[in-house]
Amino acid sequence: MSGIADLKGTYVLDASHSQLGFVARHAMVTKVRGSFNEVSGTATLDGANPSASTLSVTMQAASVDTRSEGRDAHLRSADFFDVEQYPEITFTGTDFVVDGDVITVTGDLTIKGVTHPVTIPFEFQGAATDPFGNQRIGFEGSVVVNRKDWNLNWNAALEAGGVLVSEKVTLELEVSAIKQA
Repeated sequence: MSGIADLKGTYVLDASHSQLGFVARHAMVTKVRGSFNEVSGTATLDGANPSASTLSVTMQAASVDTRSEGRDAHLRSADFFDVEQYPEITFTGTDFVVDGDVITVTGDLTIKGVTHPVTIPFEFQGAATDPFGNQRIGFEGSVVVNRKDWNLNWNAALEAGGVLVSEKVTLELEVSAIKQA
């Protein structure tokens, strides 16, 4: 298999070999990384006819993991994801454009009941058959969004100026998917 144009079929996200994460600047001096541990997704790809492709991804908001239980509890609260009222974060692809080894996916990202379009360029990392006979494909992508667009507004001012949590957040996506028979 040589590239995206050769991809055709239905693929299921392999959550144990994928990472759907984010990076936010903290206290204006460092970055905090997090991810969602419970994710699922399906894509129907047609590399030769990208407009026929589909993509649907769901993240369980309560599965947010930043390696700090206190911070994770705060992210689950109404200050941020409000997981009691909005248990899922979803992304549904609406447009697919292939250019060489990059497929640019535009879709609807829904967080806390608020939906906005997001465009993510995904670089094709390749295809392989694993030792168990699964046909795998891999993609990596990232995009910067403003968390306030989804009513993730909580912040705290710093004494020296600035804020505790940046408004701009980088979504980092490393995806492994398995072709379905």
